[in-house]
Amino acid sequence: MRSLAEAGVAVLTAPEPMEKVRLTRAFAAARREGALGEIGTAEVPDRPARPSEPALLAPRDMPKRRKAGSVAGRIALLHALAHIELNAIDLSWDVIARFAAPGAPGATGATAAPGATAAERGILTDRFFDDWLKVAFEEAKHFALLSERLEALGSHYGALPAHDGLWQASADTAHDLAARLAIVPMVLEARGLDVTPEMIANLRKAGDEASAGVLQTIHDDEIGHVAIGKRWFEVVCAHRGVEPIPTWQGLVRTYFKGVLKRPFNTKSRDMADFAAAFYEPLGV
Repeated sequence: MRSLAEAGVAVLTAPEPMEKVRLTRAFAAARREGALGEIGTAEVPDRPARPSEPALLAPRDMPKRRKAGSVAGRIALLHALAHIELNAIDLSWDVIARFAAPGAPGATGATAAPGATAAERGILTDRFFDDWLKVAFEEAKHFALLSERLEALGSHYGALPAHDGLWQASADTAHDLAARLAIVPMVLEARGLDVTPEMIANLRKAGDEASAGVLQTIHDDEIGHVAIGKRWFEVVCAHRGVEPIPTWQGLVRTYFKGVLKRPFNTKSRDMADFAAAFYEPLGV
């Protein structure tokens, strides 16, 4: 790969999950060693490549999740989380590749929106791309850990159907960096901070300390992911001359299809410097 953007497209177009993990690790190492110093540009696919399994279903067609007290229930939980982490790998690389090019929202040929102007590309320093490479590396770690736990329980990623709506957040925000940051790290990953502690408690109650430990690692890493998203969202807002809190709330109302469910894990959100003034007014 000649550039970080091209590396991102290589991950996005790799169909096998563990190949995405391998490439992510290799590209992160290359960046640390001084290769891939150029950010570059690349043609970004509308959707990432996927393996033949799992079967991808509409949310309404997904089977009801079983409780963590049974092995089957734990497998179903870990499989669902692995699918989320696989999408998270691609979402991280999509941010790198899609917003690297000034005036180029992607491969769809759409007109450049405010989040893709040459001026805005100018505020995205190497730290922006290194931050999202760090996120991609950790998401790859999470997927690998979950895959290992599935195999230890006698299953594997692909054995169960998975939710096909997870990439929609990427498609809906492909034209606008502020919207992407508002929805993916500051809504979807922040939601993970809210619900993961209960999952950890249920796994420990079931005696599955190994799986609980994996989820604790994911939770702790994702505090940093939310913090990265929030920090760069505020950089973009400052560049646009808009206030972060009302801007975020407006973007959530526009682009997030669900609701912000209480209770919020304010302790973990505070650790990510994500103040309740952002999300409390929208909570239900």
